[in-house]
Amino acid sequence: MCNNIRPDTMERITTKALADAFIDEQVKAVREQVGDKKVLLALSGGVDSSVVAALLIKAIGRQLVCVHVNHGLMRKGESEQVINVFGKELDANLIYVDATDRFLNLLEGVSEPERKRKIIGAEFINVFAEEAYKLEGVSFLAQGTIYPDILESKGVKAHHNVGGLPEDLKFELVEPVKLLYKDEVRVVGDALGLPREMVYRQPFPGPGLGVRCLGAITRDRLHALREADAILREEFDKNGLAGKVWQYFISVPDFKSVGVKDDKRYEGWPAIIRAVNTTDAMTATIEEIPYPVLHHITARITAEVPGINRVLLDLTPKPVGTIEWE
Repeated sequence: MCNNIRPDTMERITTKALADAFIDEQVKAVREQVGDKKVLLALSGGVDSSVVAALLIKAIGRQLVCVHVNHGLMRKGESEQVINVFGKELDANLIYVDATDRFLNLLEGVSEPERKRKIIGAEFINVFAEEAYKLEGVSFLAQGTIYPDILESKGVKAHHNVGGLPEDLKFELVEPVKLLYKDEVRVVGDALGLPREMVYRQPFPGPGLGVRCLGAITRDRLHALREADAILREEFDKNGLAGKVWQYFISVPDFKSVGVKDDKRYEGWPAIIRAVNTTDAMTATIEEIPYPVLHHITARITAEVPGINRVLLDLTPKPVGTIEWE
């Protein structure tokens, strides 16, 4: 699997036996490619980078250096899960960088979505490059490129690809899952023993909650968004919706409305629920959520999350609405 074209004869990985065979093949290939050199990986905690990390740990152990950058825009518990799974359970050579203040300070007052994305992407490269400069003996850069990335964008992956690194940081690429589709990556992740919630993690935009905290990001509204989103995910898990809905999340806009709390006038933000199904992300339909579940989610969010006083449901398919609000 040395080129970027998937052979027509390549069997789709649908079972643990096929996944185990793939893992054995890639472990051997990685060891031959890397030798005794170090490999650097930006570990976001997403499906692709997590499976690559677990696969490379199996192949080369602590020769792999994982860098997890917490930009302050992660969902609740995600950075903690990365630290627990990779730093503790898998004994990875893990560097954790809490860059929350760096990112949020740069984003202060910035409301235009594309500018937010560019700031987050550029600062991620800056933080990652700083960590790379501190290391010695790193000759390879591992990436979670998968086959749709190659088909759609000639191998350039906007979030995980750190191709914008300074020119003096020249690495040879290690891309062990680049000929796999997303469903195959998940089967391999299962075979590697990664937690189910990590293997079946929903698609999450590179800028994270930065494009769900709509408009100019403030720390209090970002906190409210993170807590409300965690409640939504918890209730979808409890009510059997997590496996039925392709993507579900909360967005919080930058305006307030009047409400009542403790018999007093109370201004708060609305939390907007979006739950969609799709096969290709080019079009999307709305998943119908039972009203009793919606009522319970609403009651929890408005009672438990400071700053939120309304819960709304987005009923717009794609087209006309995009999946993300920004």
